[in-house]
Amino acid sequence: MTTTSATTATITAQNTVANTANSDRQAIAKNFDQFLTLLTTQLKSQDPTAPLNTNDFTAQLVQFASVEQQIKSNDTLNSLLLTTQTSNVASALGFVGKTVSASGATTYLQNNSAKWSINAERGGTATITIKNEAGSIVATKTMTVNAGPQDFTWDGKTNGDATAPAGKYTITVTGKDTNNQSFNIATSISGVVDKVDLTTSPATVMIGTIGIPMDRIKTIGNGS
Repeated sequence: MTTTSATTATITAQNTVANTANSDRQAIAKNFDQFLTLLTTQLKSQDPTAPLNTNDFTAQLVQFASVEQQIKSNDTLNSLLLTTQTSNVASALGFVGKTVSASGATTYLQNNSAKWSINAERGGTATITIKNEAGSIVATKTMTVNAGPQDFTWDGKTNGDATAPAGKYTITVTGKDTNNQSFNIATSISGVVDKVDLTTSPATVMIGTIGIPMDRIKTIGNGS
């Protein structure tokens, strides 16, 4: 993402919060003015021989102060929200050019190479099924795995020994130990962040056409 795009995103976030703050302030101010009008009218119209009860008058003054305090509190909260959103934008844009890893099973096949990281619960044999974007199985692989994290790289060869076209591919991995007992194998993906989508919540970092919500990121490193 260019500097111009980053600045535009920050300004957009600031304007959104500012517009919301102004709208809220105007609504509260309108209610505040109505309260003053009602209170003033009540004081003018009271019977001189039976003035407003002191306790009732005090209660209304407390309400008066509460409305004023609400306006100030809203201003403070809106300022904090603006600061937080601006900080989040700056933080998200800091991911551009960084290598990140995140839990996930879908990555991109490019130049006949797609790479996943797998984390086996224990040692044994892993059966890896690779599907294309349409959900069709294009390849099935087996490999010996040790307990812990390791990489799996696919060369793009299908079960029919053809070369799969570039695109998104998803793997599912099942593990069996020497006693033929199943065990869990987690998958994750990694890559260099090209851009950040700030229209989602949380923001989404993009590795090519693969989107990763920021709350799924496990590790961050320098770009390769």
